Amino acid sequence: MPKVLISDKLSPDAAKVFEDRGIEVDFKPGMSAEDLLACIHEYDGLAIRSATKVTPDVLARAENLKVIGRAGIGVDNIDTDASTQKGVVVMNTPFGNTTTTAEHAIAMMMAMVRQIPAANASTQDGRWEKSRFMGMEVTGKTLGLIGCGNIGSIVANRAQGLKMRVIGYDPYLSPERAVEMGVVKAELDDLFARADVITVHTPLTDSTKNLINAETIAKMKPGVRIINCARGGIVNEADLRAALDSGQVAGAAIDVFEEEPAKDNVLFGAENLVATPHLGAATAEAQEIVAVQVAEQMADYLLTGAVTNAVNMPSISAEDAPRLRPYMTLATQLGSFIGQLAETSLKSISIEFQGHVAELNVKPLVSAVLDGMLRYQLDSVNMVSAPMIARDRGIDISETIHEHPGAYESLIRVTVDTERRSRSICGTLFGTDRPRLVEIDTIPIEAEIGEHMLYTTNHDKPGVIGQLGQTLGDAGVNIATFHLGRTAQGEQALALIQVDQQVGRDLLDRITNLPHVTQAKALRF
Repeated sequence: MPKVLISDKLSPDAAKVFEDRGIEVDFKPGMSAEDLLACIHEYDGLAIRSATKVTPDVLARAENLKVIGRAGIGVDNIDTDASTQKGVVVMNTPFGNTTTTAEHAIAMMMAMVRQIPAANASTQDGRWEKSRFMGMEVTGKTLGLIGCGNIGSIVANRAQGLKMRVIGYDPYLSPERAVEMGVVKAELDDLFARADVITVHTPLTDSTKNLINAETIAKMKPGVRIINCARGGIVNEADLRAALDSGQVAGAAIDVFEEEPAKDNVLFGAENLVATPHLGAATAEAQEIVAVQVAEQMADYLLTGAVTNAVNMPSISAEDAPRLRPYMTLATQLGSFIGQLAETSLKSISIEFQGHVAELNVKPLVSAVLDGMLRYQLDSVNMVSAPMIARDRGIDISETIHEHPGAYESLIRVTVDTERRSRSICGTLFGTDRPRLVEIDTIPIEAEIGEHMLYTTNHDKPGVIGQLGQTLGDAGVNIATFHLGRTAQGEQALALIQVDQQVGRDLLDRITNLPHVTQAKALRF
């Protein structure tokens, strides 16, 4: 039975999801870093929000960990690279709190432009300062939207309902999508120059860190208003404070900070600031949704292998998982076979999918091929870590899809280029779930894969098969299956022999020295 730890304050319904699916769960919100380090080795899954920090030290002790689920969109409290290298799937819930975060951005805008927090404090303090709190109407004003993804698109929709004009910058926003959203696509400097209110809805990356700073604020309209409900660090807080004090920025509404919890911040005390403690996703509905969602995603992965909303591997739906499973086995075997045949450093790998398999989600199959290929050469490789490891080693990876079947209803071909030569292997499924090799280095063959295999190449001469069998028999090695292939009579031939035990080095040398044998290699799967 898989075992999951919930180390942050998630809805109790998350624990119930795990229990209902037959997964053991420990609910321990508020754990210290030391407590987490001490117990993480016990768990297959870790469900968190933003408080738990998943560091390389945590991952180093997570001997059994398979999946981390973040209830929410941000994964900056998880070392994703270290998780990937460890082979741990990292999931989030990117859509569970989109509406509530978008609504908070709109609420922050209205509170800022009408100075509601300050007016509320003044009024409750017994002062009646009606003339002090002169607001701004948003009707007819231009909202500059930086980031037009899930949350940004909802903000745009709500702003249009307030009769605002919306212009948007997003490097991935297509003209067609902009029209669909009712947003005027703009370059960033143009947005800065035109917008009355600017709201940020991007992740924190190297390219967005300090995106709003003294230099970019100088490009904005005097009296602009700025909202950040995305991630701390996108807005340079010291530069924003200076602009608030000078009047270049008339108001700011900030829900996220570079350091959280933000108990002391350069922005605090600015008269024209509205600040909230990272409340973007803080509604009862959103917390319930993301908690249940992340629990269901993690349970699906632990029980069925389905992958949803992973940030470090391709998604596999619960419907696709059963259909992909036999192809995953085949893909891993093909990768392992060619990885063991390749005797020098890999330069590139090409994976082709033909026929019915090409209609499926092939991304997991690519990962499975890489997993099988690299596992022969490296320790601690799995489907999650294999693509990153391959890229880190400079291996060029390509994939090709041919939807029309050829000689087989489905075919996967793997070709690798090494420092010495190119090698290729093809496989298919017999029936619905029986992997078979059908070609090795362009030589047709029909072979199933067993745990222990002997691969040989030879000149097509009489007596080779008998000598192979005799040599194995003399060594006490039993043959389970014997598969043959050749280019043409009298030319290059190969044999793939399934045996009941590993073929040792001495026996391999004897086989290699047989007349007409050009290569012998022991393979293990």
